[in-house]
Amino acid sequence: MVRWIENKKGFTLIELMIVVAIIGILAAIAIPNFLRYQAKSKQAEAKVLLDGVFTSEVSYFAESNVFAVSTNNMGWTPAGMVKYYTSRYITVHGGNTPGFTAHARGNIDNDPTIDHWTMNDQRVLSNITNDVIN
Repeated sequence: MVRWIENKKGFTLIELMIVVAIIGILAAIAIPNFLRYQAKSKQAEAKVLLDGVFTSEVSYFAESNVFAVSTNNMGWTPAGMVKYYTSRYITVHGGNTPGFTAHARGNIDNDPTIDHWTMNDQRVLSNITNDVIN
């Protein structure tokens, strides 16, 4: 009479709970790493924007013999929706060796920290404030 119980196949509640716990542990490890890599990929925008500003500044200097103090002066605007702001953040150095430092600032993960990148007239790229925690 107990024979029908022996032939039943399936999972016990304990086995299902163990599988759910394993999936939860894997998600707890994977999701923060995914978000960090996603934020780092967004930082590539700052590098591309600053490279565009550098190229435009060098061209503007070749024509005017001075560096532009904003992207509006040199006629450069980024295409599409951007997360970083560059137009108001160009510092021009005077003296015997003129130069500039372009800044790109943006909040890429909606926290209080602002990601801040710079590129100077020597094409040196620096990350002043990193919004992505390693």
